[in-house]
Amino acid sequence: MTSKILVIGATGYIGKVFVEGSVKSGHATFALVRESSLSDPVKAKLVQSFKDLGVTILYGSLNEKESLVKAIKQVDVVISAVGRTQILDQVNIIDAIKESGNVKRFLPSEFGNDVDRTLAIEPALSEFIMKAQLRRAIEAAEIPYTYVVTGCFAGFFVPSLGECHLGLRTPPTDKVSIYDTGDAKAIINTEEDIVAYTMKAVDDPRTLNKILYVHPPKNIVSQNDMVSFWETKMGKTLEKTYVSEEELLKSIQEAQPPMDFVMGLIHAVLVQGDLTSFTIDPSVGVEASELYPDVKYTSVDEFLNQFV
Repeated sequence: MTSKILVIGATGYIGKVFVEGSVKSGHATFALVRESSLSDPVKAKLVQSFKDLGVTILYGSLNEKESLVKAIKQVDVVISAVGRTQILDQVNIIDAIKESGNVKRFLPSEFGNDVDRTLAIEPALSEFIMKAQLRRAIEAAEIPYTYVVTGCFAGFFVPSLGECHLGLRTPPTDKVSIYDTGDAKAIINTEEDIVAYTMKAVDDPRTLNKILYVHPPKNIVSQNDMVSFWETKMGKTLEKTYVSEEELLKSIQEAQPPMDFVMGLIHAVLVQGDLTSFTIDPSVGVEASELYPDVKYTSVDEFLNQFV
């Protein structure tokens, strides 16, 4: 029997992929949506597309306890995909899960770095500390959980070859900035693969009260690797400017939010090697591609093919 899944933050960047992936993997799927968000034509269209897939739309928000409890009582698994500004608001989900008493698994909004083992500096560090505080609150409440640590979203990191503050839709064809030596190993997965692995994990006893690390071997790559993959596909060499760690730190200090956070992420991932600075502790974590070898993931190299 597959679990009934509620996605909170369903109209967000990764939330919508979770809704679609949940349906695709055969789960009865529910999406918690703020009624006010329907005044945004893009979100209204997205919610309609969910309905067309057979998703049950529930209206409510993190700050309306009654609607939250009512929504949670209808499902077995709660996946939160709320954005950065709502990390600590997820304590309301914890309270609602405790009150409803029927949830078999809670997956809080993580999908990035392992916040208990991070080398990040401010301003990214503050966000990671909040996510770690939420982990401790979940554990203290004795709510069954899985924390999904995915590394970077390919859609965000790969088109810009790591210069994600530029927000490029397609990789550069002339020049690129390389951070520090460009050799720090990152982990980059497509949003669809992150969701596919997560859907495998929601009913798996092996991932209960564990961290699910999405670390498939072909997606442990450096910025130099990404650039090299792209140069091979283009058949030409990019002009490279090397940005020292000192220069990047200065840029972070001078940048305005949210750009300072994005550049802080670049520093953590591409300079400090935050995603690969540790080995998985089997007492707390499991690796997704080892557990689920049947998931045919897209490598970073393959992901770049769409831009050729």
